[in-house]
Amino acid sequence: MHSQDTIAAIATAAGAGGVGVVRVSGARALEIAEMLCGRPLKPRFAHYARFHDAHGETLDDGIALYFRAPASYTGEDVVELQAHGSPAVLRALLDRCCALGARMARPGEFSERAFLNGKLDLAQAEAVADLIAAGDARAARAARRSLDGVFSRRVDALADALLGLRVHVETAIDFVDEPLDTLGGAQLRAGLAQAAVDLDALLVEAERGQKLRDGLHAVIVGPPNAGKSSLLNALAGSERAIVSDIAGTTRDLLRETVRVDGVELTLVDTAGLRTGGDAIEREGMRRAETELTRADLAIVVLDARDVAAGRDAVAAAIAGVPQRLWVMNKADLLPGPPTDTADAVWVSARTGAGLDALHDRLRALAGLEAEGSEGAFSARGRQVDALRRARHELAAARQQLEGDMLDLAAEALRAAHDSLGEITGRVAPDDLLGHIFSRFCIGK
Repeated sequence: MHSQDTIAAIATAAGAGGVGVVRVSGARALEIAEMLCGRPLKPRFAHYARFHDAHGETLDDGIALYFRAPASYTGEDVVELQAHGSPAVLRALLDRCCALGARMARPGEFSERAFLNGKLDLAQAEAVADLIAAGDARAARAARRSLDGVFSRRVDALADALLGLRVHVETAIDFVDEPLDTLGGAQLRAGLAQAAVDLDALLVEAERGQKLRDGLHAVIVGPPNAGKSSLLNALAGSERAIVSDIAGTTRDLLRETVRVDGVELTLVDTAGLRTGGDAIEREGMRRAETELTRADLAIVVLDARDVAAGRDAVAAAIAGVPQRLWVMNKADLLPGPPTDTADAVWVSARTGAGLDALHDRLRALAGLEAEGSEGAFSARGRQVDALRRARHELAAARQQLEGDMLDLAAEALRAAHDSLGEITGRVAPDDLLGHIFSRFCIGK
């Protein structure tokens, strides 16, 4: 077990009349708690106790719970002191714990110790923070699945398969005089092909999980007076952007985070794209184009009465954006129903017509309508990046194998295996751990 000094932190602090918790973890947790409570504590038993200061005066009364190592969240002795939710009371309890030999926990240190003591792997530990930060029930369920190990088991199964394939290749290296086909070459190639299929499928699900966690970074773009700001207001449900018939009204970026049917969108309203304009408007267009280079999705808003000209105006700016959603606005001004709805959503930001269809398309682009999306798990950008690196190395290994370059194939498989290990912490540089856990809240 990973042994460290004893730490304490306020895990939760409710409002007046609520319940707050001071959590203590480490080798001296029980000793400190018993001194503070003035009574012995049995494991997994709720004790009513009075919490005393250094002079024997009562700080508060409440419940003390003792969890004996290793059957605790951190894998160490843990005591939770449940008291009234007054910040002053909780602060006094925390100060008393520190005076008795504990120290203040760093952000995320409880989860870090759980990881170091083998209670959680790294993906599960990160899922703790994702569960706390979940913005809706769908995101919370996805984080819960990651915390339960759904993602980790998939990663570990792939890592085990790659390790077996690497052993096969390195064994073949020791028999250099024998042709690979006599050493199970067909089986090896089949195993690599299956691993590639499994890795691609896992990457798709992880990317969906990242969208559930982080949402979509969507840039609203289009020519002037197409109704971009009106659409932002309609999606946000409030007057967030100034709307005017004067071209060039929007000159700077306007950001708004909204949740649409379970999809979190960071919407960025931008200046209309056109040639000309004054110096300030041109700077606004430059910023719009820069924002598009970072976008997951371009919501391209065109005037439904002049679609062809609008497409031409934005074609160059949106060329590098991974996903595009064409929105034909002002459909209420058309003389009749739209004739081409194959690749676009026809709406009226003014009347609200077509917004339900727009919501459906946004859900689909976030992957929430895909088969199996109800079983999605949460994932983070670093985890998706690790899967992409593993995919790249696996493809390299297959190519090297076809050229009978077994040494290079084995090295590529090692790199792919290590990339997967970064996800669960099997391969985890200290600076990576420090970066991850420093983002947790105190008490977790």
